[in-house]
Amino acid sequence: MNQEKIDRINTLYHKAKATGLSEEEKAEQAALRKEYIEAIRHNMRANLNNISIKEKDGTVTDLGKKYGNIKEV
Repeated sequence: MNQEKIDRINTLYHKAKATGLSEEEKAEQAALRKEYIEAIRHNMRANLNNISIKEKDGTVTDLGKKYGNIKEV
């Protein structure tokens, strides 16, 4: 998600608080918020898939391969 879309979300939020939104603006706001949440989920999933844990016995467990459906290369 680019900065222009984030700025538009913020603009619509402030306008909703100040004067209210038209139906078209409400639909645009909902679509932008949905896209933003999907981007956050995608980034979080990518970060979690890159976590490895070193066990007490010295082995390393790659959580992305174990739980994130990441295939070995």
